[in-house]
Order: sequence, then structure tokens, then C-alpha cells
Amino acid sequence: MSTDFKTEALSLTTELRDLRRELHRNPELGLELPFTQQKILDALEGLPLEIATGTGLSSVIAVLRGGKPGPTVLLRGDMDALPVTEATGLDFASINGNMHACGHDLHVTGLVGAAKLLSAHQAELAGTVAFMFQPGEEGLGGAKSMLEEGMFESIGTTPDAAYAIHVAPGVPGTFVSRPGTIMAGANTLHVTMHGKGGHSSRPEDSTDPIRPLMEFGQALYSMITGTFSVFDPIVAEVTQLEAGNAVNIIPPTAKLGASVRTLSTETTKKFPKAATRLAESIAAAHGCTAGVVWNEQYPVTINDADETEFVAATLRETFGADRYVQAPDPIMGSEDFSFVLNEVPGAFIFLFISPDDIDPTTAATNHSPEVLFDDAYLPDQAAALATLAWERSLRG
Repeated sequence: MSTDFKTEALSLTTELRDLRRELHRNPELGLELPFTQQKILDALEGLPLEIATGTGLSSVIAVLRGGKPGPTVLLRGDMDALPVTEATGLDFASINGNMHACGHDLHVTGLVGAAKLLSAHQAELAGTVAFMFQPGEEGLGGAKSMLEEGMFESIGTTPDAAYAIHVAPGVPGTFVSRPGTIMAGANTLHVTMHGKGGHSSRPEDSTDPIRPLMEFGQALYSMITGTFSVFDPIVAEVTQLEAGNAVNIIPPTAKLGASVRTLSTETTKKFPKAATRLAESIAAAHGCTAGVVWNEQYPVTINDADETEFVAATLRETFGADRYVQAPDPIMGSEDFSFVLNEVPGAFIFLFISPDDIDPTTAATNHSPEVLFDDAYLPDQAAALATLAWERSLRG
């Protein structure tokens, strides 16, 4: 039986808008989000949900068990904000110096809306829907922490499918996804050159670590073009440099840090080996030694091909063919929903919601203090999540 969640969601418009704006005024950072968690619990009160909260983080798992047998579907919304001072001028702008500059306030609200829509049809629902409210997406791997705390055990099984919607500036009302890699893996590279310190007037008595470090920083870019395929690209940017504190002292060590984005597990594994080989060879040429530390922060976000095809067909049927667009390429941003998609077939979906009076081609981007999202699309966001869960449950 088809259910018109798109129409039903319109009755939630004011409620969802008010919740989003209250969350926007009071953004919280990291893994501990007590205000946000309580607002979620308050919004879900009275619904036929089994609710569990995290122990090491302010997560919420709400489980709706349908009246008919069927698969288990996971829907996710991340909760945390950014340490950004808001500059939007909105009358509901942040009041605490942080900002929901990535739209997670809308993600929380849209997921609450989906829970309300599906709960109203619990008896007819085939299977189970789990609503994953996740802190710590912005660099702290909250999804991984929730998995490690036993999220699937709370649900009662490993889900059969998982979906998440992320808002972004763009032509308003447009859903965007693609099969395969949709977002890059996020990694960090730290290189320390070890030499011998001394007086800057007598470099012959020292072993300067800055020279090999500078050489490595430049050679890193050449290594990428000479070692990796242009069809599996890498973005690496040296973003940190550290050496001596006094201008007349050659320091014993010099360090750099780099952000490295990869689009496949193969390049993620290959890159640190190549970078280590390069650092050690350059260090040896200068009489130094090199220490290399590689950290895989977030895996590559990979959409399941069949689930993405299902998402595209469902959203086109629900909202119209012009409302869904397949992205031609992945983007180099990263997302910790990747940890979920490593365990469960599913899809990560963007929803463009720039306000109508803003040119989407020049709109401020996610993480900008000036970014704006139109919360008039919250009913569509909630309906999209609810519809995906409902239609996926009917497929078995």
C-alpha cells in the first residue's frame, strides 16, 4: 500500500520549522550534546518507539517496530554544529558563538519528522525502522562510536538498508546522489624530520631538518601526479608547518601536517607507503631521519548501486523526475556515515535547499558563517526519509 507522506508532512510544517530554529539558536559541538539530545527526546515523546541513549556520547536510537514482518531500515541524522561564529543576520541566529553551518539542525529535524510520519502508520509498516540521531560527525567519528557502543544490538539486528540526507546550497528542492563513491575518505599525514640543532651562523655544525621538510612538501605534489591515476584522484594539501621558535637557531626537528582526500580504499592504502618512502629518501639525502604518521579519519563514502537505484526511482516517483539528479562525480568532502555504509548497503543523498532569493551558483557553502538553508523544505526532507523507509520495507 502506497502512503502519501509528501502530503502528510505538510501538517508538520510549523512544528518542524520551530524545532529547527530552536536547535539553530543553541548549537552544540562534539560528542556531548545534552540540549540537542533532550530536544530530540521531547519531540519523540508519545510515539511508539523503543528509545536508547548513548553512554559515551549524547546519541539517540529510536526503533519503530511495524505491525507486519519485513526488513530493517536505518535512517540517520547527525546532530553536532561547528565552532563558527554565525554571520547570517537571521532572527534565529546562534546565541552561543557556535553555528549549525553544515545544516545538522535540519538533519535532526527532518529525522524527527520521518519518525512522526512513520509512527502514524505503525500497524501497516512491514518491518522495522531505526532512527539514528548521531553526535560528533564533524571530525570525531560519532557514527563509529555508536556502532562500537552496540547500536545494531539496540536495534536487534544489522539493518538491511541505510539512508541519510545531507542538506547543501544549490537549486532548491533538488535531491542528488550517485552509485559508488560519493564522498572522499578523510586522512591526515604528519611528517617529522629529525636533524641536529645548532647556531644559525654555523650550519656546518648542525643537520638542518627544515631543508628536507621543505623539499618533501614540494615533492609530495609531484609524487601524487607520478604515482596515482588521474582517474582515481587524490587531493593533498600541506596545511601545517612547525619548526624553530628563534630566528638564530637551527631546530633539531621540523614538522608538517597535510590533509589527504582519497576516493578509493586502494589509494587510501597505497598513499602512506608512497609518502613514507619519499620522506625517508629525502631525509636520508640530507643526513636526517623521517617519522611519518598516517591516520585514516573517515573511510570513503560508497553508495550501494542497487540501493542508489532504488533511491533515485523512489524520489523521482514521489517528488517528480526533475527533483532528482545523479551527480556526475564524487566530491572531496568526507562523511562518517561511511562507517555505516561499510556495514550496511545504503545510500547517502544530498538535498539542495538554498533560499529562493539567493543565487545557488554563488551561495555561501557548508561550513561558511554566512551559509543559509531554507527550512521550508523540511516537510519534503521528512517525507523523503519516511518514503524511502516505507517503500524499502515493501521490497522485503
